[in-house]
Amino acid sequence: MPAKTGAQYKERLKKARNNVFIDGARVEDPTTHPAFKNVIQSMANLYDLQYDQQETLLYTSPTSGTPVGMTFLQPTSIDDLIRRREAIQAWARTSGGMMGRSPDYLNAEVMAMGMNNELFKEADPMFADNARAYYEYARENDISLTHTLIHPQVNREKAQHEQKDANMALHLVEKKSDGIIVDGVRLLATQGGITDEILVFPSTVKPAGELDDPYSLAFVVPNNTEGLSFISRESFDQNKSTYDHPLSSRFEEGDAIVHFDNVFVPWEKVFVCGNSSICNRTFKETNAVVHMSHQVVAKNVIKTEFLLGTVLNIMDSIGIDGFQHVKDKGTEIMLTLETMKSHLYRSEQNATLDRSGTMTPDFEALNAARNYYPRVYPRLVEILRILGASGLMGIPSEADFQSPEIGMIVNRALQSKNLQGYERVQLFRLAWDMTLSAFGSRQMHYEYYFFGDPIKMGMAYFDQYDKEPYKQYVQDFLQQTTAVKPNFS
Repeated sequence: MPAKTGAQYKERLKKARNNVFIDGARVEDPTTHPAFKNVIQSMANLYDLQYDQQETLLYTSPTSGTPVGMTFLQPTSIDDLIRRREAIQAWARTSGGMMGRSPDYLNAEVMAMGMNNELFKEADPMFADNARAYYEYARENDISLTHTLIHPQVNREKAQHEQKDANMALHLVEKKSDGIIVDGVRLLATQGGITDEILVFPSTVKPAGELDDPYSLAFVVPNNTEGLSFISRESFDQNKSTYDHPLSSRFEEGDAIVHFDNVFVPWEKVFVCGNSSICNRTFKETNAVVHMSHQVVAKNVIKTEFLLGTVLNIMDSIGIDGFQHVKDKGTEIMLTLETMKSHLYRSEQNATLDRSGTMTPDFEALNAARNYYPRVYPRLVEILRILGASGLMGIPSEADFQSPEIGMIVNRALQSKNLQGYERVQLFRLAWDMTLSAFGSRQMHYEYYFFGDPIKMGMAYFDQYDKEPYKQYVQDFLQQTTAVKPNFS
């Protein structure tokens, strides 16, 4: 079938009847439930946009000849990479980059894993075939995916097999002739209740050894699979108007604990089964981390543009754009934006073909960007909060402006240099939802830990960085001096 529409996306969710819980109760229909209906509509808008901007967001399938999502594209040239990035950013602009797990994130991963599937052959050629087949299936059916990556956070000092309640985590129970049985808990499925299927990634927070083989799994199943349930955290969508909560009322993706109660997974949906060595190498050797990073950096460019635009509008609205310290803070955001763009464009222009024929961005550029952004995003949010100052605190609601008794008063009292009170508060409520609301706080936490602990990531970055040329450069320079080394013997 061709790329789906928003209506088809919602109809799938209704029919699936995924086993989703929130606030202790099962969700009968997520498309009408107050915790999910608004973000589901935002997701539906993404799928409708595919047909509104077909040249940017669709391409012709190499197998079926039907239009499929551009974010599934296997790029074979630099132009293809740019086409895919333009599609990623078209989707990101609809939310100001505030939907971190829009479908394109995992579409890129599925493509990379499907094309670079040689690693999976180490255990059995079947697993490589499965990865390739699933990529084509997801592309041709426009499957929306959530994923789960980590074991429950119990005792990080110990390997999974050393935990006191080790089998609370997702693990292999049994291999059967037609598939496997898995049981246990995984974290942290963003969009867990509002997607078609779940991709279980290898957990690589701590590299696993052979004793962790039972926990070393990669597979995919529909979200309505028997025994599978999603336990969602409380929603940050307060069912307020888009004026009062312009972001959380539309883009609150949700995060969920995933429980597998002796779930059956057919062999054709398994990619790694009880092999810690393959799990440890999956992201790197399939180039999944490269293509996922490309999507993330492309999205974060849009997010930084959106944040910069909000800051500039606040500066202008209350007449602070002439102050030296204010300009300096605006410059910080501008420098971040241009740095992220440079990393992104360098990754594309220095891309090379991998052994599967996939044009793969330069990971050095993307790796720098994905280490840089978690460190700087909290500062960008802080700048917005500082410049908004008390204006982010005393902000009335839409109902106040609509009140015949006080509407005129608040409109006059909260006017700014060039905006009426209603428009000024609308802008400041956006800034508040980016910084001080539960949604905004989650966004900052989310970006900080997007790829893992930034300190641990920084250590890994330092260790893998090619330091020798720079050390040698200085040593060669010192050898050129005219100083005569003393004889210390």
